[in-house]
Amino acid sequence: MTGGQPVGERAEGHSVVQIAMSMKAEGAQRIVVVTDEPEKYEGVALAEGVRVFHRDELDRIQREMRVILGTTVIIYDQTCATEKRRRRKRGTMVDPAVRVMINEEVCEGCGDCGVQSNCLSVEPLETPLGRKRTINQSTCNKDTSCLKGFCPSFVTVEGGTFKKKATASTTSINPASLGALPEPTLPTIHEPWGMVVAGVGGTGVITIGQLLGMAAHMEGKGIVTQDSAGLAQKGGATWSHILVANHQDEIRTTRVSMAAADLIIGCDPIVSASKETTLRMRAGRTHVALNSNSTPTAAFVKNGNWQNPAEQCVAEITAQVGVEGMGAFDADALAKQLMGDTIYVNPMILGYAWQKGWVPLHRESLVRAIELNDVQVKNNLAAFEWGRHAAHQPDVLMKTIQPSQVIQFKKRESLEDLIADRMTRLTDYQDKAYALLYQGIVEKVRATEAPLGKTLLSETVARQLYRLMAYKDEYEVARLHTQTGFVERIQNSFEGDFKVHYHLAPPLWSKLNSQGELVKKKFGPIMLTGFKVLAKLKGLRGTKLDYFGKTEERQTERALIREYMQHIDRVLGSLSSETHTHALAVAKVPENIKGYGHVKERNIRAARSLWASLSAA
Repeated sequence: MTGGQPVGERAEGHSVVQIAMSMKAEGAQRIVVVTDEPEKYEGVALAEGVRVFHRDELDRIQREMRVILGTTVIIYDQTCATEKRRRRKRGTMVDPAVRVMINEEVCEGCGDCGVQSNCLSVEPLETPLGRKRTINQSTCNKDTSCLKGFCPSFVTVEGGTFKKKATASTTSINPASLGALPEPTLPTIHEPWGMVVAGVGGTGVITIGQLLGMAAHMEGKGIVTQDSAGLAQKGGATWSHILVANHQDEIRTTRVSMAAADLIIGCDPIVSASKETTLRMRAGRTHVALNSNSTPTAAFVKNGNWQNPAEQCVAEITAQVGVEGMGAFDADALAKQLMGDTIYVNPMILGYAWQKGWVPLHRESLVRAIELNDVQVKNNLAAFEWGRHAAHQPDVLMKTIQPSQVIQFKKRESLEDLIADRMTRLTDYQDKAYALLYQGIVEKVRATEAPLGKTLLSETVARQLYRLMAYKDEYEVARLHTQTGFVERIQNSFEGDFKVHYHLAPPLWSKLNSQGELVKKKFGPIMLTGFKVLAKLKGLRGTKLDYFGKTEERQTERALIREYMQHIDRVLGSLSSETHTHALAVAKVPENIKGYGHVKERNIRAARSLWASLSAA
């Protein structure tokens, strides 16, 4: 049951054991229990023939059951993800001392980790080499199913504690250090004041509604709240409607009516720009305190090229309520830098809205409500005060937390800079001669394209040829794990006694699953020593002594470089203004060749098929 509703407490309760017995009595042909904790069923008396498996076996079990005539039953037993986080915060469930991290240098951005885990804590990370993946440590529920993604970029840090403020440069300052803030003029209520808190499930949206309700109750005001909870797994849209009046009998509805919102506390721009929220806005009446940073939606799990529409959402909301009614700031970035954790975004936005004079409740009441909630009181109060500063003196706040920062406008990378960067990377990857080979090919394209007055084909080849030439074999994965600062980043992010484990599937000695795919294994800290040795052997790459180069995967990767050069030579032979678009399409094909092992093999087949169709055209 999502949300942790109690089951099995009544006489006719429905525990897993009782469900299995009931299904057996009804005549089910086969009954299986699937769980993330199969060990808890050791010694438990189940109905005759009922077997227990780890959830990793679910796919195999489904395939077996689909050919069985009659009714088959799978009972999936696992604690709801949101409930796990709730219990861990309350200390009623063990919080595993394990954290998953991704080395973005090793990551290919294929998205297999998201597909395997279906988890929205696996988020996009934009880098100079394209979109990669990162783990949002603030929302991760430590399910670790993302480790199933076939990729050597994953490590687990076991033991020790995560320094939540390790990335914050302002841990030595507090809101009071910026001076006292003026008290805002609070709204005068003549009719029920409608507020809507809009955000993502599992981040405290309902809690903000409860805090507002409690504060109003302590002031003797009339109050009605109604919550609409989203999906249990992170990412479901959630709303809390709060109506505050001078007297209880003045409130005649349980929700904020259409075009009747006085305040929208937008904890997430996508949810805030949804029809459910915008229908309650009205220019001249509604004020919006908005977090301009958006949480990736479930669409990103299925589509690795998903683009976050946060900026578009901000623009749509501004058009709805007008510039005067809009207040937006990047609360995610501010909370992470000031508090070390994005979980404090919502109280920060509440403080922002209150300082703007959009909340008809006294500060003392809100502070007392936070204290009565009795969860991270000190930090939530600090977040509330930081939000006030963001509303009243954002320039002073930014100068305080980033005194030496120089604002730089993002400019388009020139072709010269692009080539120089990739040559440096290829020199580190192999040697100078390898980098010069790359340069020669790109310069050939550049010279052929120059008469057309264009550089886009050259830029595309510069990026995609590099991707193919810098294929991540064992030597490169070892180098990227040891020589790019990843180890140092882990050391700076954790404290106490901890160990780093690597999750790998060495192709020459890993087992295969039922689909014929390599299965990853966990290797201890000693693997770092192996990586250091292996990284120094990169000179063997492509030689007769290259032990790893004998695999089919490595031979295919080297063949792809030759194939790409042939395709580029072919389009250069007939390059003109009319064929330029077609040449671009041919040159861009490798951008989808991502991943490792069977994931990459699948993408290579698709790329070769696309090249064939483009050649035919």
